[in-house]
Amino acid sequence: MRFLHYSAKNRHWMRLVFIGVLLTAGCDRSTPPPTGLESGEERHFTGTWTATGNRQTMHLEPGHQAAIFRFSGSLLLTGPQRLTTGFKAEVIGCTDSLSGSQGRSVWTDERGDKVFSELHGETIGPGKVIKGKFLGGTGRFVGVSGEYSFKWQSLVHNEDGDESGRVVDLQGWARIGSQASTPTSSGGQQ
Repeated sequence: MRFLHYSAKNRHWMRLVFIGVLLTAGCDRSTPPPTGLESGEERHFTGTWTATGNRQTMHLEPGHQAAIFRFSGSLLLTGPQRLTTGFKAEVIGCTDSLSGSQGRSVWTDERGDKVFSELHGETIGPGKVIKGKFLGGTGRFVGVSGEYSFKWQSLVHNEDGDESGRVVDLQGWARIGSQASTPTSSGGQQ
C-alpha cells in the first residue's frame, strides 16, 4: 500500500513539472526574427562579432607602426529591428599608429545576400572606436545605407600575426533602400 501511495505522489509531482515546462515554453518572450525588410524603414541594432585572422605589422621610426589585417568570423545582431539574425563577416584593411585605420567589410547572410561597408577610425587597439558606413548590398540588401560603430578587443595573438578577437559595443542603424531588382537564386548576387 505504501508503494501505491508513493507512486501516486510521484505521478502528481511529475504532472506538475510537465505543466510547468509547458507553461515556461509557451511564455517564451524572446524577440522573434524580423519579418520582411521594408524599403525606407530605419532599423536599429546591437550585436556581437567574433573573428580570427592575421595582422602583419611593420615597425617604422620609434613609436610608429603600420599594419595590414584580414579577419573573418560570425556577426550576430540583436534587437527587434535587426537586419537579420546573423552574418559571416569579413574585413580587410590597414592601420597606421599616426593616421588611424581604414578598411572594407562584407557581411553575408544565410541566403548569400551581402551588405558592404567601409570602416574608419583611430588605430586599432583597446578602447578605440571604429565607425562603419554601409555602402549598399545585394539581394534583399540592395540600396542599404546607415552607420555602425564598435571597439575591437584582441583576445589571442602570436608572433606570426595570427589573431583572434571580438567586437564590443557594436551598435548602429540601417535603412533599406528601394530594391531595384529581386534576389536571384545564385546566392544573392545581382
